[in-house]
Amino acid sequence: MDEIKLIQIKEEILTDNDRAARELRRKLTENKTFLVNLMSSPGAGKTTLLLQTAAVMKQTYKTGVIEADIDSMVDAEKIREAGVESVQLRTGGFCHLDSLMVKQGLEALGSDTFDLVFIENVGNLVCPAEFDTGAIKNVMILSVPEGDDKPLKYPLMFSTCDVLIVNKTDMLSLTDFDMDRLRGHISRLNPTMKIFEVSAKTGQGIPQWTEWLKGELSAFLT
Repeated sequence: MDEIKLIQIKEEILTDNDRAARELRRKLTENKTFLVNLMSSPGAGKTTLLLQTAAVMKQTYKTGVIEADIDSMVDAEKIREAGVESVQLRTGGFCHLDSLMVKQGLEALGSDTFDLVFIENVGNLVCPAEFDTGAIKNVMILSVPEGDDKPLKYPLMFSTCDVLIVNKTDMLSLTDFDMDRLRGHISRLNPTMKIFEVSAKTGQGIPQWTEWLKGELSAFLT
């Protein structure tokens, strides 16, 4: 009897996606479109932070948003009401975006004319970390109510992101969240990760985050 063939489906999917992501990133760099992949668990404050960030960035740069959800168009409508162009990707059950989905979103948005595009990825800390979207920068949000131990539970997400935004810092006094303990976990996983302490509700920390983003974008566009 012939030997049974073993096909590593996940490995093949990730390899194909990585190849497509590299090509997409090359085109984005060529077109001078700075793509930011924003990830978090549900309820961490992605949309609120995005609204605050876009309000600042759109004053200088043409800014767009790709929203991704399993269902609904609620977030895309909020973004558009705030005066920022957006498209909605409805994943229909997929818990992440891959580079081909993002490419479709960019084409629908007409990204060639944008300086800055945000992806608001599907809310979870597992699947989105595994799939390269072609983004120039990967940013994650951790909200204070989630706890400071999340780097121990979701190491891949914290290892693959360039930036961590700790959101809902206005709630620190109500929890046992320890910022120093969080920074210690991260220093062992990803010592070059930039960390911003922010309250998207009050606006605290938003200037520091957006100034860093402006610096990265300026260098990219030069």
